[in-house]
Amino acid sequence: MELKDFEFDLPEERIAQHPLSERDSSRLMVLSRSTGAVTHSVFRRVGEYLSEGDLLVVNDTKVMPARLLGTKSTGGKIEVLLVEELSDGSKELWRCLIKNSKGLKAGSLIHFDGGEKARAVSPENDGFWRVEFEEGFSERLDGVGRIPLPPYIRREAVEEDRERYQTVFAGKTGAVAAPTAGLHFTEGLLEGIKKKGVEVLRITLHTGPGTFMPVRAEKIEEHRMYPERYTISPEVYGALLKAKADKRRVVAVGTTSTRALEAAVVNGFEAPVLSGSTELFIYPGFRFRVVDSLLTNFHLPGSTLIMLVAAFAGREQVLTAYKEAVKMDYRFFSYGDAMLVI
Repeated sequence: MELKDFEFDLPEERIAQHPLSERDSSRLMVLSRSTGAVTHSVFRRVGEYLSEGDLLVVNDTKVMPARLLGTKSTGGKIEVLLVEELSDGSKELWRCLIKNSKGLKAGSLIHFDGGEKARAVSPENDGFWRVEFEEGFSERLDGVGRIPLPPYIRREAVEEDRERYQTVFAGKTGAVAAPTAGLHFTEGLLEGIKKKGVEVLRITLHTGPGTFMPVRAEKIEEHRMYPERYTISPEVYGALLKAKADKRRVVAVGTTSTRALEAAVVNGFEAPVLSGSTELFIYPGFRFRVVDSLLTNFHLPGSTLIMLVAAFAGREQVLTAYKEAVKMDYRFFSYGDAMLVI
């Protein structure tokens, strides 16, 4: 398949720049996989589409204040995105994605706003670098780093984003982007869903650059995902196995939860891989083994995320639903509205 097969027209004004005042007041489009029929609702009514015995699987990763601004030793501005800690012993070593890295050399010093310093250790592919920070940097990160809002949100992060660009169930720090389908839930909404007899399970996939890096290959099969770390506990996996045996639905909240669940069983249910890194790229033709329903946001044209949704619900049906969403003024991307595929 080709990249152009996943493009669609999206007016700039449809991209949400701010969260709504209430998390669960987002709109909800419900798409039937079997018929392609579309229903319009509001997110706080999502429980009406869930049934007793369903498993609702959420991603409990927490976004790091991973964006650092500073200057190179040459005086030029630089922007560093922390991706993954590689620390060994007392060294604070991180894999970073660096903007404005021209002129940066191994051994160069970087001076960050707020007084922190770091040393560029070695370049990697695609703009990644290994960077060594001063001892204790991780403990000071909350006071130094900024929330890394996606580039299509054309404003600087403010204090509100530190809370709203996290899910209410965020608990394990390590992501550079929020699992945005989960942003719509409130504690009260989750409690109501549990009272209905839906089991809410937590897994972790630390959303990294692989989720948002553009597809550069014209033939999508040639694209390679950047690895992202995930963990599924044995207890959660046992609950998933029982649900599948009982023919109860597994409802994945977000593309990140979906990738972690499906990555765990690529070698079959008898030989699960419950933790590690995954480069799983899901596009049309993929066989889903775990996920029965998918809750997700509206994604970028030509992104790996819309390809995953198209793999689950059918490319033509998804693009038709997206066309209707644009026509009906749905809000797109991280702070936008939601879609439930049933």
